[in-house]
Amino acid sequence: MTSIFRFACLALALVMGPQVLAAPPSYPHPLKAFEVESQQQTLTMRYMDVTPAPDAPPRGTALLLHGKNFCADYWVDSIELLRASGYRVVVPEQIGFCSSDLPRRYQYSFHQLASNTRALLDHLAVDETLVIGHSMGGMLATRYALKYPQQVTRLVLVNPIGLEDWVKLGVPHTPIDAAYAAERIKSFASIKRYQIENYYDGDWSPAYERWARRLAALYEGPRGDDIAWSQALTYDMLQTQPVVHEFEALQVPTVLIIGLRDRTAPGRGRAPAEVARQLGNYPVLGRQTAASIPDAQLIEFEGLGHLPQIEDFERYAAALKPLL
Repeated sequence: MTSIFRFACLALALVMGPQVLAAPPSYPHPLKAFEVESQQQTLTMRYMDVTPAPDAPPRGTALLLHGKNFCADYWVDSIELLRASGYRVVVPEQIGFCSSDLPRRYQYSFHQLASNTRALLDHLAVDETLVIGHSMGGMLATRYALKYPQQVTRLVLVNPIGLEDWVKLGVPHTPIDAAYAAERIKSFASIKRYQIENYYDGDWSPAYERWARRLAALYEGPRGDDIAWSQALTYDMLQTQPVVHEFEALQVPTVLIIGLRDRTAPGRGRAPAEVARQLGNYPVLGRQTAASIPDAQLIEFEGLGHLPQIEDFERYAAALKPLL
C-alpha cells in the first residue's frame, strides 16, 4: 500500500466517522474509530479491538497502552499472546498520537487521556480490564489505575517512564515552543541515536530498526507538523505531571517488568552533568518503585533495555504468561 493510498484511506475514515479502517501494513488488525467529546471538540480516537482465539477459554479483556514514541502496532506480539490466552484485546492510540486526531488546541493530561480511554471502554461495554502499559503508557496506566481502581484487575508496567521526577531532580523545564522546534528536526538518524543511548544502553539490533523507522515515518508523513506539535504538547505533560509521588496510593495488584539496561530519562541532555549521570538508573528505579507500591511484584530482565517485549519476546512472554 503506498503512502498516498494510506493517507487517502485515513482521510476517508475521518470524514465517515466511527467506521472500521482497513489496517495499513504496519497494523496487525483493522483500526476502528471512536468519537469522543472532549474539551468542546469531537475527536476521533482509533483503536484495535481483537477477539480472543476461538479455542481459548474466555478470560476477559486486556487493555494495552502505548509509549510516547510508539503506536498501537508495536504491541503485535503481545496481542497474539493475549488473544491466544483467551483475552479480548483493546489497543487504543491516544488522542494526539499516530492515527488518532491531533488537535492543535488541547490541554493534554494523563487524567484526560485516562478519561478518554475509559470513555472508549464504556462505548465497548467493557468494565474490568487487565491493563498493560509501556514507557509513557506506564504513566498513563498508573493514572488510569488510580482513577478507576474498580475497573483494573491487574496493572502491568513494562519499563514505564515517570519513575523519577525529572524536573524536581534538576532537569530544566523545556517550554513547548522549544520542544516543538526540536521535534520538527527529528529524523530516523536522530531517533536511532536517542534510542541507542537511552533505550538500549549503547547497543543496537536490526529488530529495533522497524520501530524507529515507524516513528520517523510519522514526522516525514503528511501530518508531520501536527505530529511534531502534539509530541511537544505531550512532552510538557511528561515533565509537569509526574506519577512517581502517587505509587503508594495504588490499590490494584501491580507487576513491574524492568529491562535493566534501560537508561531512559527525558531531558537528560539538558540537565547539568552531575544530574544527568544519576538519571534513568532502572536497576535502582525498578526496585524503589516496587517498594513504594503495596504488594508489588518485580520482574527484572538482565541484558534487556526499554522494550523487553521486542528485544526478547520469548523471555517477556514467559514472564507474562503466569500473570494472565
